[in-house]
Amino acid sequence: MYGADLAIGSRYSNGVNVVNWPMSRVLLSFFASKYVRFVTGMPIHDTTAGFKCYRRAVLEAIDFEKIRFVGYAFQIEMKFRAWRKGFNLAEVAVIFTDRKAGQSKMSRGIIREAVFGVLLLKLSSLFGR
Repeated sequence: MYGADLAIGSRYSNGVNVVNWPMSRVLLSFFASKYVRFVTGMPIHDTTAGFKCYRRAVLEAIDFEKIRFVGYAFQIEMKFRAWRKGFNLAEVAVIFTDRKAGQSKMSRGIIREAVFGVLLLKLSSLFGR
């Protein structure tokens, strides 16, 4: 973790550490991270995590004009681009407790973007884009 360029608060680096989520959401999130890891090859367990800390150099190295995604796929794309640029990613185990107010923005469109977006990310990386 020390010396990491991108530290990720991970729900899945040490088992499943989620509190007050319905089982369907736990399974969707957990297997989504497994899918992303399989397709991209990223060496992290919680690819959709939104709790993270970037070193300034990482953000300066990412061309934000090329960022395509806005939903949960945005979280994946940022980690993927940092990793592809050779930055060191580290996971820090956290226990995630569901929100007490507000609602999830999860939708079919966001799920579709994440499923197909991950494939597009991988394919474009193979062709140097």
